[in-house]
Amino acid sequence: MNKILKLLVSTRLYLLTTLGILLYLAISQLHLSLWYVLLGGIVLGVIFGKVFCRWVCPMGLVMEIMMSLSPDGKVRQMYQYHKVGCPIAWISGYLNKFSLFRIRLKEDSCLTCGKCDKQCYIVAMEPQKYSLYKPGLTEPGSSYTCSKCLQCVAVCPNGSLKYKL
Repeated sequence: MNKILKLLVSTRLYLLTTLGILLYLAISQLHLSLWYVLLGGIVLGVIFGKVFCRWVCPMGLVMEIMMSLSPDGKVRQMYQYHKVGCPIAWISGYLNKFSLFRIRLKEDSCLTCGKCDKQCYIVAMEPQKYSLYKPGLTEPGSSYTCSKCLQCVAVCPNGSLKYKL
């Protein structure tokens, strides 16, 4: 399962590009109702958490491209602001706390190497508030802003972080 997840994470941008373009074409050419898109985003949110933004959304694709052009933190923060007008981001962000799949830390095997925090854009924006492994800080995976890019899980050297039921 971990190998499959690492493969998905390593190809996430390609998946986002493909699914984002297909969704854009379905909306623009096939006149897919935005209500269906909203319903699909909610269903994904209940099951997987806020995955729509980073794995399916055409606007998410545009933001990914913008973020890749400039590695500084201000561009990363822009990724959060485009979601202000998106009802799917609101609902699925809220559902991060209740979704069936979650990012879990197996504390007894964690090396506390910090690689997961270095990959997490939420920790990068607010390191005093969020951490995947430091005790006393909020787990970013259950926060409203986590879009489940799962880079933290993929980079964990010994599999202490899992994305599971």
